[in-house]
Amino acid sequence: MPIDPQVQVVLEKMKQLGVPPLHALAVEDARKINLRAMAAQPEEVWRIDNRIIPGPIDSIPVRIYTPRSEAPLPVIVYYHGGGWMVGNLDAADVLCRRLANGVNSIVVSVDYRLAPEHKFPAATEDSYAALAWVTEHAAALGADADRIAVGGDSSGGNLAAVVSLMARDKGFPSVKFQLLFNPVTHYSFDTDSYIENAEGYGLTTNTMRWFWNHYLAKEQDGQNPYASPLLAPDLSGLPQALVITAEFDPLRDDGEAYAEKLKAAGVPVEAKRYAGMVHGFMLQTGAYDQGRKAEEQAINALRKVLHD
Repeated sequence: MPIDPQVQVVLEKMKQLGVPPLHALAVEDARKINLRAMAAQPEEVWRIDNRIIPGPIDSIPVRIYTPRSEAPLPVIVYYHGGGWMVGNLDAADVLCRRLANGVNSIVVSVDYRLAPEHKFPAATEDSYAALAWVTEHAAALGADADRIAVGGDSSGGNLAAVVSLMARDKGFPSVKFQLLFNPVTHYSFDTDSYIENAEGYGLTTNTMRWFWNHYLAKEQDGQNPYASPLLAPDLSGLPQALVITAEFDPLRDDGEAYAEKLKAAGVPVEAKRYAGMVHGFMLQTGAYDQGRKAEEQAINALRKVLHD
């Protein structure tokens, strides 16, 4: 498929403006980029609470979205993207509001520690700690500890996949569903999608190398399944998944290979590639019609699992 016309307009404007790739910036400048610039207008949610919860090393900021509904509600623990280096609670705010209202679920968005100040496994440890905290405090949140999903985009999709593995390996907590948007699943840059979409489509292969180089303390950490979940020897017993990928995304094959490996392990998986789309399109719902369709697909899948 050709690039979607709505995406083409954005890419041409970025080119005209001379927008540099993230890896050309200093870390502090990369963190100033507004990652929700093309998101739709934020919806009103009945209650939004910013909280600090205990983490393994330091406290973890979270943002809790609660729709107006009778408790107990299901709960979605969400991890923002940004290459484990940039991004924050605001990056996923518009999507988290939509998930709370659309799924009729509490959403807990997690502000895990970022690299390079905090390298692997800091983000995974914070992400798992937040999931455990939500489970242990479900009643106080008005949530049902038996109806927990995890989700994330890009590096946040990596963390959602990893905490699903960690929860299975530790035997706690029970996760019913994993929502993986454009997930990073493997420390490797030799897939067709990394080669075909190396530059010109927003996220570049060199930017992904930059992210990984800052995230990993040492290169062999990239072989750890809690960094590269595609390398986990056994994916059986994991929660069912929705994996959404984009045609013109260096990470396309990461997500699709992970979906296939989940299926081979007997995990129920729905995998959808959106033609003509680029990385992060499901967050850019103010610009892309297909971003809104992906958002609706995610909402419908979550409702089906969490409200059955």
